[in-house]
Amino acid sequence: MIKKWLSIERVFLLAAIVAVIVLLFARTFVGVADNGDFLRIMGSIGLNYYDANETYEDRFFRFAHANFAYDEFFRGFYLTSQLILVALARGIAKLFNGEAFDIRVLGAMYAGLLITASYLLIKFNKTRSIVTGIALAALILFVFFDIAYLAYFNSLYGEPTSLVFLLLTLAFGLMLTRQSEPSRAVLVLFFVSALLLVCSKTQNAPVGVGFALLGLRYATLKREKAWRKLGLSLSALTLIVSAAMYIAAPKDFKNINMYQTVFFGVLKDTPDVEGDLKELGLPAHLSVLAGTNYFQADTAIKQNDPSLNADFYERISHADVLWFYLKHPGRLIGNMEYAAENGMMIRPYYLGNYEKSEGKPPGALSFQYSGWSEFKKSVLPNQLWFIAAVFLVYFAAAAWEWLRSADRKRRAGVELLILLGLTGVFSFLIPIVGDGQADMGKHLFLFNAIFDMMLVTGAVWVVYQISSRMGRRGGV
Repeated sequence: MIKKWLSIERVFLLAAIVAVIVLLFARTFVGVADNGDFLRIMGSIGLNYYDANETYEDRFFRFAHANFAYDEFFRGFYLTSQLILVALARGIAKLFNGEAFDIRVLGAMYAGLLITASYLLIKFNKTRSIVTGIALAALILFVFFDIAYLAYFNSLYGEPTSLVFLLLTLAFGLMLTRQSEPSRAVLVLFFVSALLLVCSKTQNAPVGVGFALLGLRYATLKREKAWRKLGLSLSALTLIVSAAMYIAAPKDFKNINMYQTVFFGVLKDTPDVEGDLKELGLPAHLSVLAGTNYFQADTAIKQNDPSLNADFYERISHADVLWFYLKHPGRLIGNMEYAAENGMMIRPYYLGNYEKSEGKPPGALSFQYSGWSEFKKSVLPNQLWFIAAVFLVYFAAAAWEWLRSADRKRRAGVELLILLGLTGVFSFLIPIVGDGQADMGKHLFLFNAIFDMMLVTGAVWVVYQISSRMGRRGGV
């Protein structure tokens, strides 16, 4: 009876639940300190800081917070799919405690979504090889349940929303290609997950184009007219929502990104500031802002100075920046190298994980179950050549799998994995073109998650190839 119940995905499920409880809920509270981003979500969803008299030093960067005060909704508005989860968590938490919102309710929701996505990935992709299934389960548990990922769950950052819906999109997408009869419900869940991923952050909006195109492929998995109509409709919806998500970004938010992109990106460390400004179509007197960021206090011209509207914000777009980089590929590569140096760290090491009441030093970090994140930070090369090599090998293996398969559903599964890699490329480049060198490590979170998924996929593929050959020889 026990043997019949026992399976790789069920053992994983038990291990994942235990890991989450131990790391996030059973012992010392672990979260991520606010760097100021919480304000966007709190203003939209009716939350505020619990201690109104808290000092700046205690509120930001140094210490995480478990409790937040309830407040009025829509004191501001920031469009993100994260609001759905936070609103639901807020409602549940208030049923149990009307005095304070416990962030761990939200953390538990994220954990549930992560465990669900991981379970489905293992159940539908473990293959007949026991060794391959064990490798997949072990790697997912080791990589994506690392404290560097999990600590984000007990916070109001948008990063965990990106993570869980990335994995759910991948899980439902692969599930469709593994089912003998693709399910309409799973197709809808695939697109819902993709939309929630796209809408989790403005910088994720462009990746929706790829999922919309893949949806056209999924529409051909069955010959039924109703199936194709559903697939085409959801693809069109994804494309429209992606465009709307970018267009609807607040003007202030766009201005911040544009300032960072130009002055803390294109013009940072350039040998010819005035020449670059001229090429961008900007006045020479803005050269005094080269190398500054939007949140810097001691700039020669204030970032919100009315003169900058006519001189800067209304005269340039991200398309101009992209065109500049295309004409100067060496400059783009230089920024890519900077991104690579800062892009192998899952967590922001300048944000503390503990509450002040724990008595730990300001900015103290939790390193329990941090084997993957520390290995990635300290051992894997944080160089552009290494990232490029991983992508080249990954795409080569995917192309080989696609070419040697004649099955339409199998090819669609490979195409989803190819799209995963392409999304990784875009998520690596978008922060460079869209936000300069500002807070690069944090802005590359989606890239980190995709890169890790690519490494897991590649490792499991190698295990499968080895076990399959040994099996044919009678070894496994």
